[in-house]
Amino acid sequence: MVALTEMTNWAVDLIDVRKTYGRNVHALRGVNIQVGRGEIFGLLGPNGAGKTTLVKIIMTVVRPTRALGTILGRPLGHRGKLARTGYLPENHRFPGYLTGAQVLDYYGALAKVPRAKRKTNAARWLARMGIAQWANMRVDKYSKGMLQRLGIAQALMNDPELIVLDEPTDGLDPVGRRDVRQLLLELQKQGTTVFLNSHLLSELEMVCDRVAILVDGLVARQGTLAELTEHTVEYRVTFMGNAQPVREKLVAMGGTLDGDMLVIPGSDINKVNAAIDVLRQNNLLIESVEPHRFSLEDILVEAVSSANVGDSGRRKPV
Repeated sequence: MVALTEMTNWAVDLIDVRKTYGRNVHALRGVNIQVGRGEIFGLLGPNGAGKTTLVKIIMTVVRPTRALGTILGRPLGHRGKLARTGYLPENHRFPGYLTGAQVLDYYGALAKVPRAKRKTNAARWLARMGIAQWANMRVDKYSKGMLQRLGIAQALMNDPELIVLDEPTDGLDPVGRRDVRQLLLELQKQGTTVFLNSHLLSELEMVCDRVAILVDGLVARQGTLAELTEHTVEYRVTFMGNAQPVREKLVAMGGTLDGDMLVIPGSDINKVNAAIDVLRQNNLLIESVEPHRFSLEDILVEAVSSANVGDSGRRKPV
């Protein structure tokens, strides 16, 4: 692995990350991702896109075929910066004979957190994650949701500057997912950078400042939600009455009639008002005017569809 030694203002700066298994399985094919400090950054993509492989490379669990980049301003794998990073792997496992409090103490010790600080942090995060009453219960008695809460708590034991979470809401009920969202926003306010991998797009949509869409081992899209959906913005005007007499005029203005709805692409409010004036001048009653743009799910589907079409126009195998 080639490492960069220059300082950077990015919390995560990944350049040309590649991972090949065997001779022909290209899990990552040149990933470039930048995450700002204090940002909540979401990583999404279909199954098999390479998301978990990328997370494991960041955490040095998997060795890349090639990778340039830095974490918290130091080269990938820098021990000092790994000690300032919290990590929740997907499908994590804890020794079943330990209690919840012992798990947190153990993982805090691995991160070289002093004993007194471990005790304070364990009590704090057990309470914050709503499992303090089960602190002295063996974790093999925990439910899946309780284990997930405990996993998030252990990732915070070292007061990290960067926290990397792989499917953090897996196994949680709606209340638990809401608690995690609130926690991530609290961490952000404190200056913590959050790198979040999740298949629950609605969760990412609610908390992320920016996202990257990984498809077939490459970043297909990256940016804020507003940037990624800008090309999909449209206004939908519903009305009562017969708009056929003014159809040509509305189409000339860029609109499309669909029954009792007029769709106007773009975000030009003047164009929308002009179209509404045409409708009103022809005695049509306006029922509603609603801005609309793609959801994160729509953007993901669009990115996957685009990536699966080769230069020849034939679909590549999924």
